[in-house]
Amino acid sequence: MHGQQIGSTVATVFGLIYVMVNTGSLPTPWTLILRVLAVLAFALVVFTFARTPRSDGGSPPQRILTRGYWIVVVIEFVALFVGARVLSGPLDAPQAGVAWVSFVVGVHFFPLGVVFKTRFYFVLGALITACGIVGIVLALVGQGPAAIDLVAGVTPGAILLGFGWWGMRNFATRAVAAA
Repeated sequence: MHGQQIGSTVATVFGLIYVMVNTGSLPTPWTLILRVLAVLAFALVVFTFARTPRSDGGSPPQRILTRGYWIVVVIEFVALFVGARVLSGPLDAPQAGVAWVSFVVGVHFFPLGVVFKTRFYFVLGALITACGIVGIVLALVGQGPAAIDLVAGVTPGAILLGFGWWGMRNFATRAVAAA
């Protein structure tokens, strides 16, 4: 599997998880509607992957699990853990947890964009980071879980699903052209 396919698959899986986990606080019809849409978006990416020729025109395989990648992942893990502890403890704002996750996930795309030399990671990172920041602000001003989850959980999930599909479709288009 090519690096772009792996990245698109990871984005899609996490996008689906984001939506499934963060729709529980929304009113019942919206929970169901958004979850069904997320599953359909996930299925679209799987369908696009399944229809992609297995050759990418002879481009060399991209090494994904590089040292730089692992450094980013370790820093991300530490930031998630420490931030969650601070939000739940001294700041007494556990409702901001999903927003913190989105902030950290968004920020992690910037160094990944450098590591993988992929410019659209900067756009993806900026969008998800912004969702996290807005979610943190909503939590700090006392908004309820539905608003925070929608802005900092469901919206980043939709963004990840969209970027996952976009990346998979672009790879498929190039693979077909090269075949």
